[in-house]
Amino acid sequence: MITRVTQRMLTGQALSSVETASTRMANAQEQMTTGRKLNRPSDGPADTTVALKARTGVTQQTQYQRNAQDGLGWLSTVDTALQQSNSLVNRAYVLALQGANTASNGPTAEDALADEVDQLKQGLLSLANTQYLGRPVFGGTTAGGSAFTLSSTQATDANGAPIKDANGNPVYQVQYAGDSGSVSRRVGADTVVRVDSDGQKAFGDVFDQLDQLSASLRAGQEDGIQSGISAMQDAMTRLSAATADEGARTNQINTAVNVAQDSTLALQKVQSDAEDIDVAEATINLQTQSNAYQAALMAVSKTSQQSLLDFLS
Repeated sequence: MITRVTQRMLTGQALSSVETASTRMANAQEQMTTGRKLNRPSDGPADTTVALKARTGVTQQTQYQRNAQDGLGWLSTVDTALQQSNSLVNRAYVLALQGANTASNGPTAEDALADEVDQLKQGLLSLANTQYLGRPVFGGTTAGGSAFTLSSTQATDANGAPIKDANGNPVYQVQYAGDSGSVSRRVGADTVVRVDSDGQKAFGDVFDQLDQLSASLRAGQEDGIQSGISAMQDAMTRLSAATADEGARTNQINTAVNVAQDSTLALQKVQSDAEDIDVAEATINLQTQSNAYQAALMAVSKTSQQSLLDFLS
């Protein structure tokens, strides 16, 4: 059976070809304008799924890097405080060694050494209460502003006698005001790093030991001074161990940052491959579609030369 081909059918087919060519050219122009081959999910459902997953991955890795930078801020603050604390304790150790020469120092010299030990204690207390963004780095998850505070209990020497300062005022014990919690940051899918430091573990009883060393220096008690020398050595060991632990955690975060950066670059490439155009290819495609559209227009103009009489017949 032969179907009769009418002029209207020819005209409709020609116009449909023009419309198709126009749509393809418009899509090519849109891609060149936006620089993207995915301007809506229907442009490529499979590529859209890949792009969305890659975009989610980039967001996650970017957040890990933010967490890591915050963690490095915490650990840098901890590191500075620990190193300065170690320097103060080392100075107290040197003073204790000097004070061990009770026969040559005399009471005035011993009192001067004790006064400096008292000052070192105040400096150490300030360092132990170091804050980062308003939170004490040695206080765990406490909501307070200090990790260590003065208690209402008077400090005592090795014999249990109350300790007084150079002015005869009572000296009060320093107590831990933080908690046993820890501050952590997630820097990878399976990597969570502690970014604060355990104040009780790092400082131990160093404040009481400094009080006792000061009292022993004022009293010229050789046994107490020798005990102070040993106590300062132990305190330096604790602070050094805390510093080493902080350094290991800093290295862990730096490694996580490098991994997150590499993952971000890889995911961004996947996202770009799925979403973005190849400029050279898109340029050729636009020119091709433009030529096809112009050819379709020319074909219609030559095959559909109808007059008003054709529509009236």
